[in-house]
Amino acid sequence: MGRIAMAVSVFGELLITAGLVLGLFVVYSLWWTNVVADRAADKQGDKVRDTWAHAEDRDTGPGALNTKNGIGFLHVPSMSKGEILVRKGTSTKLLNDGVAGYYTDPVKATLPTSGKNGNFSIAAHRDGHGAKFHKIDKIRKGDPIVFETKDDWYVYKVYAILPETSKFNVKVLAPIPKESGRKKAGHYITLTTCTPVYTSTYRYIVWGELERVEKVDADRTLPKELR
Repeated sequence: MGRIAMAVSVFGELLITAGLVLGLFVVYSLWWTNVVADRAADKQGDKVRDTWAHAEDRDTGPGALNTKNGIGFLHVPSMSKGEILVRKGTSTKLLNDGVAGYYTDPVKATLPTSGKNGNFSIAAHRDGHGAKFHKIDKIRKGDPIVFETKDDWYVYKVYAILPETSKFNVKVLAPIPKESGRKKAGHYITLTTCTPVYTSTYRYIVWGELERVEKVDADRTLPKELR
């Protein structure tokens, strides 16, 4: 009987230890990775804004070309109060720095700075590592999505949302995103992230269409949608 009691006691201690380890892992995944990622994103964002501030030629720099630290900032008031740095690529390593990334594969995104018709498709994490798209489900049709570059504000309007689709569905990134209901070439933006929250089973998609472009003034006055 004593051996059974001892075995039960040891097993109970192991369960408690396993629970503590699991709890610490959850804290690390959902909190500490956000802290680390936000610090990294802020540092990179500061470098981009510093580059803009010291650019002597307004036709060069992050507003017009891809740079190491980022090309601009995404503002989505209904999803996030802060700005989201956008960089080139959608690798896990890159997104883990608390930024959003535009697609280069399997479908290449069309940058708004190019002036060409196409789809500016972007991805970011929904949980952990900055979780910049955590509240993507708060976005509604008609909401603004604003992309800020050194020289311009690109103001988009959300027109379609797909709450769940296969992670292998690359059609949502097409230059003409027909799954959103559009059939003609235009200037589109697509936000993608994992869903449901805390999983990577499916993808959540938000589509917007360009309404206008505003030049950035000396004071970097925000578009009315962000005031």
